[in-house]
Amino acid sequence: MLSQIQPLDRVALDLGPLTIYWYGIIIGFGALLGLYIAVRESKRLGVNSETFVDLVMIAVPVAIISARIYYVTFEWSYYKDHLGEIIKIWEGGIAIHGALIGSFLTAYVFSKVKDLSFWKLADIAAPSIILGQAIGRWGNFMNQEAHGGEVSRSFLEGLFLPDWIVDQMFINGAYYHPTFLYESLWNILGFAILIGLRRVNLRRGEMFLTYVIYYSIGRFFIEGLRTDSLMLTENLRIAQVISIVLILISLAIMLYRRKMGYADKRYQD
Repeated sequence: MLSQIQPLDRVALDLGPLTIYWYGIIIGFGALLGLYIAVRESKRLGVNSETFVDLVMIAVPVAIISARIYYVTFEWSYYKDHLGEIIKIWEGGIAIHGALIGSFLTAYVFSKVKDLSFWKLADIAAPSIILGQAIGRWGNFMNQEAHGGEVSRSFLEGLFLPDWIVDQMFINGAYYHPTFLYESLWNILGFAILIGLRRVNLRRGEMFLTYVIYYSIGRFFIEGLRTDSLMLTENLRIAQVISIVLILISLAIMLYRRKMGYADKRYQD
């Protein structure tokens, strides 16, 4: 019976006073795999291998905090009466756009302090970022969040999904669009595209800007399917607005850097 479908356990390990959630493990794994890929590429391009290790040690905590601040800010109507839940990040409720803002600012300041090219670091990191996002969406899957509107079981089975995914999308008596999966697959494809673009030897900065544009296009359409979006107004989703803004800004930066001669250097220079 439908009511007997049990969701996957969100808890990976229960060590008494210490509870480790799959959500944190999955996000941590995505960050570590991304770091590994970035370090390998930085060595190939002559960047000190410790550069990205140092950057990630700072950027990841900042990204998590900024992602939570971003989410809580737009859900303040709830959290103002539940202040104790603000720190419960393991239960979900972080926004990737908040994480990207925090990471971007951290990387920019880091590059200035270390006297490095911000755009070179950003280009190297771009595939790692989108891969980390692809993996991180499975943390949403474990928490049964970031899903879309209601669908039938036959619809999900028509996507040729395994039962363990279909069953996890049964939430409070109904099945829902696995939008976490749509975005994860979109990001995996983006990762493959960015890895391929390394051979093209793009102008410096355009690997990262391509990532921003690509991710934003997918996020705009997938966000339209979700039921838990952060809202700017009753009918205006914040993530969709941010996605459009990021696409326009990225295109403008790309054109400006070319016109002013700031993008004459290439990715592999």
